[in-house]
Amino acid sequence: MNTVATATRTLPASSQRIAPEKFAHVVLKTANYDAVIAWYATVLQARVAFRNDFIAFLTYDDEHHRVAVINTPGSLASDPAAAGVHHIAYTYAGLGELLATYRRLKASGIEPARCINHGPTTSMYYRDPDGLRVELQIDNFATMDESHAYFTGPDFAENPIGVIFDPQQLIRDYEAGVSFEDLVKRPPLPPGKTPMDMREER
Repeated sequence: MNTVATATRTLPASSQRIAPEKFAHVVLKTANYDAVIAWYATVLQARVAFRNDFIAFLTYDDEHHRVAVINTPGSLASDPAAAGVHHIAYTYAGLGELLATYRRLKASGIEPARCINHGPTTSMYYRDPDGLRVELQIDNFATMDESHAYFTGPDFAENPIGVIFDPQQLIRDYEAGVSFEDLVKRPPLPPGKTPMDMREER
């Protein structure tokens, strides 16, 4: 088949900053194939776009897939001391959506290992069937300029980890009508605690 070029093209200059347009997906390998697929489908309220005995693709939006799971029977769990991915994170539209997701998952027997207000985000960390941490979060500031300012400010420099919170109490405060600003404002560390103490998980 012959084609006729209708115009020439010029590549962007090599000096131009070209960043990815978006983060597309993560790919997991597991010996717990059915359990991992079910867990991500439940937690993210995702649908299985394709599945066979080797691989499954899940999506929760208009992307063709956001999570892929490869069936690897006999594979070993990751060594917690090994270098690698610490966690993956998903951002929700608002605090109500995050808390409703917490309540839904808790009713299904899925509870977070740690709930922490990092300052820039309010976050809940879960562990999938293989132990990988999955963070569900919201942004605490209305704009990225405010978030960036917090990252470079003294509060974050003093405590870049955050402060643990009780999700049940946060729900009670939310339903009582406490202002969003007060709900997501990071409290001070508990007396006698350091930022490193806030890393403890259930």
